[in-house]
Amino acid sequence: MTAPILTVTDLKVWFDVRKPGAMPWVKPRSLKAVDGVSFELSAGETLGIVGESGCGKSTLARAVMQMVPIEDGRVVWLGDDLTGLDTRQMRKHRSQMQMIFQDPLASLNPRMTIGQIVAEPLKTHFPNLSASEIKAKVREVLDRVGILPNLVNRYPHEFSGGQCQRIGIARALVVNPQLIICDEPVSALDVSIQAQVVNLLMKLQKDTGVSLIFIAHDLSVVKHISDRVMVLYLGNVMEIATSKQLYANPKHPYTEALISAVPIPDPKLEKAKEVMLLDMDLPSPLDPPSGCVFRTRCPLAQPVCAEVKPPLEDKGEGQLVACHFR
Repeated sequence: MTAPILTVTDLKVWFDVRKPGAMPWVKPRSLKAVDGVSFELSAGETLGIVGESGCGKSTLARAVMQMVPIEDGRVVWLGDDLTGLDTRQMRKHRSQMQMIFQDPLASLNPRMTIGQIVAEPLKTHFPNLSASEIKAKVREVLDRVGILPNLVNRYPHEFSGGQCQRIGIARALVVNPQLIICDEPVSALDVSIQAQVVNLLMKLQKDTGVSLIFIAHDLSVVKHISDRVMVLYLGNVMEIATSKQLYANPKHPYTEALISAVPIPDPKLEKAKEVMLLDMDLPSPLDPPSGCVFRTRCPLAQPVCAEVKPPLEDKGEGQLVACHFR
């Protein structure tokens, strides 16, 4: 078995939050956006990350990219520990790790043409390239994502949301990265366009061998693109399994609830299926439950759940679950 290209160990990202109007000497509260997340990613693999809004998916992605300060833990990329590196030290890794953002239009500079936008990473990371080489590379990568090369002098506002996301993919792909983190790249797009973008990412991965971390709310999309899936809840990992394992036999109650909410195209089956409804709303990350963070909404909760945080353990065939009773 080959060594993973990315290893994240007990990663914690905490933010200090002050109440509005609080005095300067009042100690801020700690918001544990990511609280001890560990996982590995292999070359050419797609890891899907799912969970409710506010569970820490985007913060985890930014922490891996060293875009937010890390409280504790390690991020090891190709054998190099990235934790605590400054901007200058991280620059040599930036071309290997790229990111696609949720809002396709907001992630593109409106004052630059798409040719300039896609060329910018090349000028930053490969300053020795000539103007003609950069121009040829930009046209090549735009053609690969389905944008006509003769549109390079147009501005982002002249394109649709789906086209802007293709431009964002081209910008990430142009430096030939080994990892692309997709932070909900299709959530702002129409359903038909979502399928086109997901299929494009899968084709590009097949052609280049790039690894993907794919963050999304839509579990059907995650199932389609992912090799493995990680389920997050209040900054904690509830379950990690292969896509096939997770959807055929979810072991954590939270995973069961998420999958039961996925619509089925057949009206009869959709009407007959049993939906697992969770009690209460998502707790505040400023005041998470003790022990297992999911216990306040869990149908299996027992007194031990309030006292002991369940470890992430192998429950068979590599399916990792954080639950005392599964």
